[in-house]
Amino acid sequence: MQGNQAIAEGALYAGARFYAGYPITPSSEIAEECSIRLPKLGGVFMQMEDEIASIAAVIGASLAGAKALTATSGPGFSLMQENLGLAIMGEVPCVIVNVQRAGPSTGLATKPGQSDIMQVRWGRHGDQSLIALCPATVAECFSLTVQAFNLAERFRVPVVLMPDEIVGHTRENVTVPAPGELEVIDRKAPTGSPAAYLPFAPDADGIAPLAAYGSEYVVHVTSSMHGRDGYSNNDPANANWRVRQLHEKLERHRGDIVLTRTFDTDDMDVLLVTLGATTRAGRAAALEAREQGIRAGVLQLQTIWPFPDREVAALAKNVRMVVVPEMNYSGQLAGEVRKALGAGVDIRSVNRYNGTIITPQDILDAITAPARERVEA
Repeated sequence: MQGNQAIAEGALYAGARFYAGYPITPSSEIAEECSIRLPKLGGVFMQMEDEIASIAAVIGASLAGAKALTATSGPGFSLMQENLGLAIMGEVPCVIVNVQRAGPSTGLATKPGQSDIMQVRWGRHGDQSLIALCPATVAECFSLTVQAFNLAERFRVPVVLMPDEIVGHTRENVTVPAPGELEVIDRKAPTGSPAAYLPFAPDADGIAPLAAYGSEYVVHVTSSMHGRDGYSNNDPANANWRVRQLHEKLERHRGDIVLTRTFDTDDMDVLLVTLGATTRAGRAAALEAREQGIRAGVLQLQTIWPFPDREVAALAKNVRMVVVPEMNYSGQLAGEVRKALGAGVDIRSVNRYNGTIITPQDILDAITAPARERVEA
């Protein structure tokens, strides 16, 4: 199946029963698949008038108790930012798929890019945090979509799945797990008295149970600073607790959130840090480098946010060079790697931003080039 189809399939496997979206290349196949499959499963598919309404509908559906998602690309993801901030503030579990394409603005609408890394993390105003995952294969499109829903439901947080166009449109054979083979997590529901329910009062694990609109529990959600009861509360002490809690609930469970894969890293002296489609090029480049006597290994980042800084630092401590290929101009991923490793490390960026893929040869050129930080692919 196609990567985008696998995302839809993974969402259904995870129990998603609501989709609201607006067609946009290169993500439209996700909407098409959901429009066919959801009604047959008793779910709801809604084509909205724009992306602002789409994320608003997803938030409403989630608060009514449904597992909900939307899919878009760069310009549509930009439009979703304000309501995505509401979902973070309201701790609303939902999944947003951003199939990345080349920009800026309308850009190259059918071509790949990886230039939304920083927007995914910092696109909203104010102190806020979310989770972002990035698949590199069609199988990972399926499995990481299931994981995205599990993380969203477990931690009451929006999760962004951010494949690039190449991964979204790649076709590969995939073995779809049988029902029950992969863990599927549902949000924690309140068990106490409805009269005593506080929708933002966390349990010992830092996560508050979430009741559904229309149940016997009263749930009030506002975008304003609010207290444990969900009603506006501008007291500085409450604001301090609220902002800190939004971050700490993810920080304390970082070990269950950050996902990476490694390839040939046991004896390496060159580390390639990759995400999405550059993982394929990186793995091919590493194999070729080894044939040339260069011991290269690959660290694939499946979780992009929270950033796997500890995992990068642990693998890079004994290498002589780190190479970061990414399809953007500014080196958004490389910047995070530099922050994780500090000064004095030979970090080389491989950048391409014209809508074409980075090749294994581009990465090999960076490995064998004289010391410099940037290679234009």
